[in-house]
Amino acid sequence: MSSTIDGDAARSLEECVAGGGVAVFPTDTVYGVCCDPDNEQAARRMYGAKGRPSARACAIMFFALEPALASLGEIPDAERRALGALLPGPVTLLLANRTGHFTAACRTDPTTLGLRVPLLPAALAALSAVSRPVMQSSANISGEPDARSLAEIPRSLLDGVDLVLDGGELPGTPSTVIDLRDFAGERRWHLLREGALSRDAVRGKLAAVA
Repeated sequence: MSSTIDGDAARSLEECVAGGGVAVFPTDTVYGVCCDPDNEQAARRMYGAKGRPSARACAIMFFALEPALASLGEIPDAERRALGALLPGPVTLLLANRTGHFTAACRTDPTTLGLRVPLLPAALAALSAVSRPVMQSSANISGEPDARSLAEIPRSLLDGVDLVLDGGELPGTPSTVIDLRDFAGERRWHLLREGALSRDAVRGKLAAVA
């Protein structure tokens, strides 16, 4: 375990994921668990540690905005503006998976991609040096409360991963989940879960770019 999120911790996370490992790490909202989004074996380990149903998708997290946008390929201008308004931020965005990447995370729906780019506070800013995306979910047993500290993560999950990074106490409210698949064509969006970013804040951000 590491109690300091510094450059060494960021490198450890990247090396763990690149090597096929599974890691627990802090985000801008709650603790997450992650692995390589192109490694099905690692994904199965992560799902097993959480007790997550195998058909349920996970989000892809990038630690900086530009590589996230680059991974999406050609996207409509309206969608790109929406992403710029919401990211980085405490949101998970559902998008059309036009490139067909990250199928281990998409599970049974390869046409839809969940995207996260966290707005890292100063204490976690070193994680922005992680250059590769990760497949991530909340560090809890599926259906149980999210964890704002390592003490709230079940021991069975911690014992089932290869690396644990301690970022101290986090805000504790999970990301807001927004479906943007209709935004480019119809300027419509759907709030699937209200979390760290309020509905009114989402509405204001998207109204400004619609």
